[in-house]
Amino acid sequence: MSQKRKEDPSEFSPLARLFLWADDPVKVNRMVYGLYAVCVLLFLADFVYLKTILVSAERIPGFYAIYGFVMCAALVICARMMRVVLKRPDRYYAPRDVESEPHPAADLDRIEHNG
Repeated sequence: MSQKRKEDPSEFSPLARLFLWADDPVKVNRMVYGLYAVCVLLFLADFVYLKTILVSAERIPGFYAIYGFVMCAALVICARMMRVVLKRPDRYYAPRDVESEPHPAADLDRIEHNG
C-alpha cells in the first residue's frame, strides 16, 4: 500500500508556489473549458467582421481554425507513422554505448554484508 506524502508548500520555491493551483483537478478543468470557450468565441467572431480576402479559401468562415486543426491532426498522424519506421529496439546502441562498458571495480565502493 503506498501512501501519498504530504508536502509543505512553504518549502517550495516562490515560482513553484505560484503554480500550486494546477494541482487541483477542478481548477484545471475550468481552465480547459475556458480555453474551449475562447476557441469557440474566436471561431464565431470570424462570421462578424469584414475581412480583406487575398486567397479564395479565406472566404470560408472559420477557414484558419479548420486548417489549423486539420494540419495539427495530420502532424500527429504522420508522427505516429514515422515512429513505426524510425523506432529502434531498447538495446539498439548497447554494444557501443557508454552505459554498457564495465565500470572499474575500484570505483564501486562495495560494502560487504554478512547476514
